[in-house]
Formats: sequence, C-alpha cells, structure tokens
Amino acid sequence: MTTLPPTPSQIERHLRRTMEVAERAVRMGRHPFGAILVAPDNETVLLEQCNIDTVNHAESTLARVAASSYPADYLWGCTLYTSVEPCCMCAGTSYWANIGRVVFGMTEHALLAHTGNHAENPTMSVSSRYVFDHCQKPVELIGPVPALEAEIAAQQKAFWAGR
Repeated sequence: MTTLPPTPSQIERHLRRTMEVAERAVRMGRHPFGAILVAPDNETVLLEQCNIDTVNHAESTLARVAASSYPADYLWGCTLYTSVEPCCMCAGTSYWANIGRVVFGMTEHALLAHTGNHAENPTMSVSSRYVFDHCQKPVELIGPVPALEAEIAAQQKAFWAGR
C-alpha cells in the first residue's frame, strides 16, 4: 500500500499529540514518552500509548497492539509518531509489526544530553536509522523535526530534572 507522505502541519500536530500522551504517562507515574499510530489517510489516530516501564516502551507496546489489531498490509501504510526517536527495541518492534513509516521529533542522542547517565533511562547509542537501514523492507523514517525539538527537549528536561 502506497500512501502520500504527511504534510509538515500533520507531522507537527501528531507529534504534539505524542507529547500530550507523554504528559499522561507522567501523571500515571511513568516516564514522559508517548506514541500514536495514524492511519494511511495521515489524519485518523488509530491507537495511543504512553510509556509503561523499561521493557514496555510506548512505541513497542503500540506496535505489538497494532500487529494484533490490524492486517500487516494495512499497517505498512500507517505511521507511528513519537516525540523521541525510537530506541533500537522499539524500532525493531515497529519493523516486525510491519509499520511502514516512523516519525520522531527529537533524536535519542539529544535525549541522552537531557537525561544524562540516569539510572532510570539508560539510553543506547543505536539510532533507529541504523536499525531500519539493516532491515529487508524500507521503513520510511522522518525526524528529527526541528520545529518541535525545543518543545520536546523542554518536556524531557522538566521531567528528568526532578528525578
């Protein structure tokens, strides 16, 4: 299934929604990460997921739910949005779920700069680009999104400063 790429305004709107989902995670006592799955029309939000714990990240949990809820061919036309670049676990899970496009606002490397060597968030220096470049199917990756990087960074800094 071939879909049109999202417009810049769609990207910004959906990334802002992931930040709202991340705030919901914080209110639930979890880390500030959120993900949404958008249908091939680039408008309809199919799923939302906040972070659960260190092995059930927002993106990987969303990808697993999506894979059990929608046909693989349909998911190939969908887009997973997340404010911070998916870690290698989440990128891999998105790939195996057959989600064809991933959009993120801020890199994992930038997240490390805001969290430091925090025991609760031991970031990995493996970009999602590296993961997707080693897949047999070409997952489209969009990010970072400069228009939102400062907002996302502020959200992360505010949370991790209080930990």
